[in-house]
Amino acid sequence: MLKDDTKEAAPIVKRALLNLLAVTVARSPGGSALRTAVGLLYAQAEQLIYHDELGPRLSDCFELARANNITQSQLDWVRQQTALEPTVTLGATMIKEAIMRLCLVTEGLVIAAMTFVSRADVEQLRGQLNFIFEDAEETAADNMDQMGYRTLVELHAAIVAFLVETARPLPSMLDFAFFSPMPTLTMANRLYYDGSRADELLYENKVVHPAFMRPTGRALSL
Repeated sequence: MLKDDTKEAAPIVKRALLNLLAVTVARSPGGSALRTAVGLLYAQAEQLIYHDELGPRLSDCFELARANNITQSQLDWVRQQTALEPTVTLGATMIKEAIMRLCLVTEGLVIAAMTFVSRADVEQLRGQLNFIFEDAEETAADNMDQMGYRTLVELHAAIVAFLVETARPLPSMLDFAFFSPMPTLTMANRLYYDGSRADELLYENKVVHPAFMRPTGRALSL
């Protein structure tokens, strides 16, 4: 990569690495490997960018972060922070876009390992990802990046297909309304005649405390 492009791109990579490390739970034995990989890449970023050798090392850092339980929302935050980086040179812009796409790829891998208990969570995540991918695909199309555009479209389609199949076996949802707040146990008995299903209401409605569930919400239809 050209020298001026390298000088602009290196700080972007370094800030992305620090953001990645900041949100990752790195206290497990694998956390040491992540911190080491990030530290080495941080120190060698400019040299690796200049010699076009950044990709595999950066990908390794994201894979180590995934192994240390980074979440989809945390990866999305790293991507958003990178998106805010202003760039002038072509090389720096390419590095910025590569980091953002690596975030999306890693998000896809994280989502594939997630267990969903709420249809609403699946639908919300799908809507969020549709917006994110549409923006990324439009950017790739504007840049005449045919390979990047095709890869993003295929990744987008694969994630949406997975979420559709994940949501399919989850029961449909219905709205309910009572006159006053009450414990989830009481609501479960009234809605299902089965107090053991209180946790379903807890998860689906994001209840802060099971003794004080708000009077309106959503419940499984079965």
